Amino acid sequence: MPQNRPPLFDFSTQQRARDRARALDGDRFLEAAAAEGLADRLSAVTRKFENGLWIGGETVPPQIRSFAASWQVADFDAQEVLKSDTGFDLAVSLLSLQWINDLPGALVQIRARLKPDGLFVGVLLGGSTLRELREAFAQAEIATLGGISPRVSPFADVRDLGSLLQRAGFALPVSDLERLDVRYRDVFTLARDLRIHGLTNAMSERSRRPLRRATLAALMAHYGDHHAEGGKLKASFELLYLTGWAPDDSQQKPLKPGSAKHRLAQALGTDEHPLKER
Repeated sequence: MPQNRPPLFDFSTQQRARDRARALDGDRFLEAAAAEGLADRLSAVTRKFENGLWIGGETVPPQIRSFAASWQVADFDAQEVLKSDTGFDLAVSLLSLQWINDLPGALVQIRARLKPDGLFVGVLLGGSTLRELREAFAQAEIATLGGISPRVSPFADVRDLGSLLQRAGFALPVSDLERLDVRYRDVFTLARDLRIHGLTNAMSERSRRPLRRATLAALMAHYGDHHAEGGKLKASFELLYLTGWAPDDSQQKPLKPGSAKHRLAQALGTDEHPLKER
């Protein structure tokens, strides 16, 4: 395995992208949809939270603010250390874990900031996000350059997130997703939306060379031929939600194997028959 390989994401590049995004006007529809999704999941919890930790270094959005009596805003630094106090009963992350290289380590830090039975709710972009753009870039670079370079960042898979929460020590982990399809008149409009959201390429091994005209033309042609509907280009986004609780003795626990007092056949009202050997 190569030694001293750079991290997948470059912290300073992502910080610059976030700073540029704040200076741009536009509809941050992804952030709004993610905030609504977080609020929906928090609304399903009947308890009241006193001290909330908002992870991301931004202002707590109005959809989330009412779920805790007070909030502390914190973020991960360049060494991916979460700079915050401890003792929170709620922690919320809206896309702030998107560019973390050590996601399991970040989740461990979040759990450590929570009181026993404290709740963490977060959202990241999922693996199908921008799949059309990823494919168009790959085909365009193969056609014009004879190979591909990292142009679109990788995103998390919903099947992995539940196990990551367990590895980080969370109890009762849940991961689920919502899909959002957006239509654009051209690739340039899509690119502007990505800049508004701070979603430009932040990979350490990205190409530093400007995009060649021939490659851009091939990208636009492939995108239009394979991912257009009614004259509009389709762009897929996937929002992955994570929910986990800091362990506490009061929480429900699975029964030990063999501890059931009644057979399944009794509950279903059917006869039980042994399996035949084959």
